[in-house]
Amino acid sequence: MTTDPNVPIHLAGLLRIDPTAARPPYEQIRLGVIELIGSGKILVGARIPTVRALASDLRLAPNTVARSYRELEAGGIIETRGRHGSFIKAGPDARLAAAQNTTVEHVKSLRELGFDDAAILDMLRRALGWS
Repeated sequence: MTTDPNVPIHLAGLLRIDPTAARPPYEQIRLGVIELIGSGKILVGARIPTVRALASDLRLAPNTVARSYRELEAGGIIETRGRHGSFIKAGPDARLAAAQNTTVEHVKSLRELGFDDAAILDMLRRALGWS
């Protein structure tokens, strides 16, 4: 999982859409995203794919994914920042959401300073006392 706000997470690889289910695909996407946030598999602040990209990856109509995104945005779960894309805005726990967002922003700042993921992980391990 990437937490780089410049690179969308591979949401299609985390979602399971059952075309035979009673629940329509747009609702499966909406609930799936909420569940992924609640489980910590998607962090607050993470960028999600464009409607077209996710629709293509899931082999669904763009309008289906667009409806999911509209409902997630109306629920305060995601936010769209114009040309910058759509991002996870909130999770079920406000404190955890704030911590996740801070983590994503911190990693982004370290990458902007030129550190690669291995160096960032090394710093985190040291900060946590793991090495």
